Amino acid sequence: MSNRSGPGCDRADPGLAAVMSERHRLINLAYRMLGSLAEAEDAVQETYARWCAMPQSQQDAIEAPGAWMTTVASRICLNLLGSARARRETYVGDWIPEPLPGHTEWISGRLSGAATDPADRITLDESVDLAFLVVLESMTPAERVAFILHDVFCHSFAEVAEIVGRTPAACRQLASSARRRIRTARPSATATSAVRHAVVVRDFKRAWEAKDIDALISLLDPDATAVADGGGLATTFLRPIEGGEPIARAWAEIARRRPDTMTFLDRTVNGRPGVVAEQDGAVVTVFAFEVTDDRIQHIWVVRNPEKLRHWTVS
Repeated sequence: MSNRSGPGCDRADPGLAAVMSERHRLINLAYRMLGSLAEAEDAVQETYARWCAMPQSQQDAIEAPGAWMTTVASRICLNLLGSARARRETYVGDWIPEPLPGHTEWISGRLSGAATDPADRITLDESVDLAFLVVLESMTPAERVAFILHDVFCHSFAEVAEIVGRTPAACRQLASSARRRIRTARPSATATSAVRHAVVVRDFKRAWEAKDIDALISLLDPDATAVADGGGLATTFLRPIEGGEPIARAWAEIARRRPDTMTFLDRTVNGRPGVVAEQDGAVVTVFAFEVTDDRIQHIWVVRNPEKLRHWTVS
């Protein structure tokens, strides 16, 4: 579905404003469920299409349009998650959730005030941290939907059960299983503040541009991993790079091969400090980082141009 301009309901409908007010919340919900802003927009558009396809009498009979839309959007996302698993089996390389540009850029560990779009459509908190979204990808569709609805959006298990078509007890188990996956994937460690995260990423960028392998190694966890997503549409490494020293050497090589027209910029990625590569005015790569105990644990590299369409503002 390519048209995302909004529902096709009659604009003179007095109830349309109330229905449209749900759009921001639904986009937030769908993005967390799907890990793709493009797919989230499609899911919400389909939700509005179904609302507008109903006769006025049926719309009037719905006491809580917001709850109806949440149910429909969540079921659409549940179906999309099932089909996405099959699609990703044939995906070229690793699939990384679509990164979001932030409202602001990080400069020397502080936030500047440069606003960007479309981040105003997504509330940036820890539930859209790219590291968190990557863990969500390991869940079954039902686990992910139940967890997002209950733990992130605070719906009761009775409400979740109506949406996913299972009992409240079963939904409670789904959410519990999802939490175990998160604890396993992200064991407790010394929390890194946003400012410290920014400092580590800034120092990494400086060492990277200087091709200082020793400095890069000192900023990387010895067991760090780097994963890239080109989707078969952009050149990148197809298999994860494991280990701080191999990553440092790979990043020094990236710096050596960087075209003169390419620049590395400090940017916010899903609410956390990151780096982008910009060439001829267009963002061609997004680098997201997970920092634990003041060392970089994971690097995600997104080069698939279909996932970067929101990053270049003309």
